[in-house]
Amino acid sequence: MWLVSTPRPTETDDVVHDARRALEWAAEAHGDGMCLTASFGDATLVHVAASTLPGIEVTLLDTGYLFAETEWFADTVADRYDITLRIVRPAADLERDVWQTDQSACCAARKVEPLNRALADRSAWVTGLRRSDSAGRASTPLVHTDLMRSIVKVNPLAAWTDDTVAAYAALHEFPEHPLADRGYPSIGCWPCTRPVADDADPRSGRWADTDKTECGLHVS
Repeated sequence: MWLVSTPRPTETDDVVHDARRALEWAAEAHGDGMCLTASFGDATLVHVAASTLPGIEVTLLDTGYLFAETEWFADTVADRYDITLRIVRPAADLERDVWQTDQSACCAARKVEPLNRALADRSAWVTGLRRSDSAGRASTPLVHTDLMRSIVKVNPLAAWTDDTVAAYAALHEFPEHPLADRGYPSIGCWPCTRPVADDADPRSGRWADTDKTECGLHVS
């Protein structure tokens, strides 16, 4: 029996609660062994993490090909919220223009290898994966073991829909990535990301005009 003065929890309340609980569990179980990575396409994961675990370290994989707007946005979000920003970059001796001939090799060198280094001494990896991102991510669990890396993978936002993200962003008055209103609902590296139509798959601008749908970070 709900009292009139007690609002019924909404779906957004439930998934936010679950996200915070997942982060609290990861911090308690893994401590300094936890690594949270964020691409800074938006501020959702960073805000949830900072408000749950103040001072948390957030890792950005700087591929060397991030949009200038993404670099600015990461600095802006880090200044606004209580986090420690850790930047991990590719090895210095990479072939610069490999993206023009082999996008998978470029992702492997500029994303996967730096991630492996970032996780080398960690036991848990926290990501911003959501089931609503794509069909390939539709079964993303809240917590599971990444068998390729032998690490616990925590996806606090797994159950969040686009509507949940929008409602949470409006409630907390997030800063918005400068490219979000220019047709970039999913933002990766500048050579391989294109704007998309309003009614198109949000991730269709990633590796546009190719069969590629994932960079390799979340392939298990």
